[in-house]
Amino acid sequence: MGVVSKILSYFDIFTTGILISLGLGILIPCHGAGAVFFDWLTNAAIVLLFFLYGVKLSRKSVVEGLLNWRLQSMVFAFTFVFFPVVIPLLRPLLEPMVGGALFMGLVYVACLPSTVQSSIAFTSVAGGNVPAAVCSASVSSLLGVFLTPFLVSLLFATDGSGAQVGLNTVLKICYQILLPFIAGQLSQPLLRKWVLGHKTLIGWNDKATIWLVVYTAFSNATSGGYWDRLQAAQLGGLVAACLIILCLTFAATWYSSKALGFKREDCITIVFCGSKKSLAVGAPMMMAIFGTLDNNLLLPLMVFHQVQLMLCAHLARLWRQGAGDTGGY
Repeated sequence: MGVVSKILSYFDIFTTGILISLGLGILIPCHGAGAVFFDWLTNAAIVLLFFLYGVKLSRKSVVEGLLNWRLQSMVFAFTFVFFPVVIPLLRPLLEPMVGGALFMGLVYVACLPSTVQSSIAFTSVAGGNVPAAVCSASVSSLLGVFLTPFLVSLLFATDGSGAQVGLNTVLKICYQILLPFIAGQLSQPLLRKWVLGHKTLIGWNDKATIWLVVYTAFSNATSGGYWDRLQAAQLGGLVAACLIILCLTFAATWYSSKALGFKREDCITIVFCGSKKSLAVGAPMMMAIFGTLDNNLLLPLMVFHQVQLMLCAHLARLWRQGAGDTGGY
């Protein structure tokens, strides 16, 4: 019973909602006019998500956080350099585990920015530098709007997959992600107080948007016969591949930051902000770049997201109890 309760403790409302959305997409997929409606609704929800994110993000916190340039540089280097370099280098090990299509999904994960809410939450629980985490995660998401399409174009073109970031993709990113965010920033004098006063409601909107994206994607996958082509061994290999990538990243972020003389609080922040990848940004960005929700890209992102939450929760608990003070996990 204790083992079951411990496993269930990792599945919060957000994760449970993802699993339910996944199940509904498999069992009750939408067709025809319903599929068109859900595609439209998903795009509208993404626009609202980034608008509200623009309203929430304080420009002052970003400016103040940037003053800690050494820490921010470390997070940037791991998020946008380490991942895009290391995962392709691990191809001889990872591709046989998951297959070529799902491996490119891991490459897509490598191109994404860090998470915001969970990075900050885990940093806080573990006793890390929370103000620096707020800045790192927020700036990472902003930079991702520009760097993720560039990295995707570079890595996918090198692979020969044909993904290109042309004018149409840039324009789609602008009107679906960047313009709503800018509109949210400009609306701060009118809306920020209300948004901050209704964090629960806004939080539900964030969750519901991802649930909608997951349902739409897996519904399309079911209609297209995707699950008939996916092998159980590939799914197991995908979990193992995510564990390998994350453990390697945890070790690299922790020991390199310790070697460079960062305080324990800053090391914790670098680990949590530099090792995580955002499902909330990754799914909408996928639609903007590729014009669709590709299940070979979305499935690795979802699995990576869940594995990173479970491992980060374990690390945060250890550090909160005083473990890891000498560098151990």
